[in-house]
Amino acid sequence: MKKISFYLMMIVLSLTVMPTQIFASEKNPALRTDSPKEVPAEVKVMLNRLDEIKSMDKSELSSVEKKELRKEVRTIKKELKSTGNGIYLSVGAIIIVILLLILLL
Repeated sequence: MKKISFYLMMIVLSLTVMPTQIFASEKNPALRTDSPKEVPAEVKVMLNRLDEIKSMDKSELSSVEKKELRKEVRTIKKELKSTGNGIYLSVGAIIIVILLLILLL
């Protein structure tokens, strides 16, 4: 068991040392001109509508109109969530990361 942990530590150390030597060359870094992500037109329309609803004076509305606005806000938020903007990790990936952290520390 001690040999296995020794070999694992040596592998980890070699992996942490090697990249620093590889990238230590004297090349000029290329300039990156990343433009910010373009927001689709449909998303802009939904965000504008949410801003309009937030800025409305709701004290003058009837309860039925308020319910309709709440339903509209919920549907817009659901549509915005379903556009795929997010990072999803599976349970298996999280377990593997936790096990690696436990074993290596």
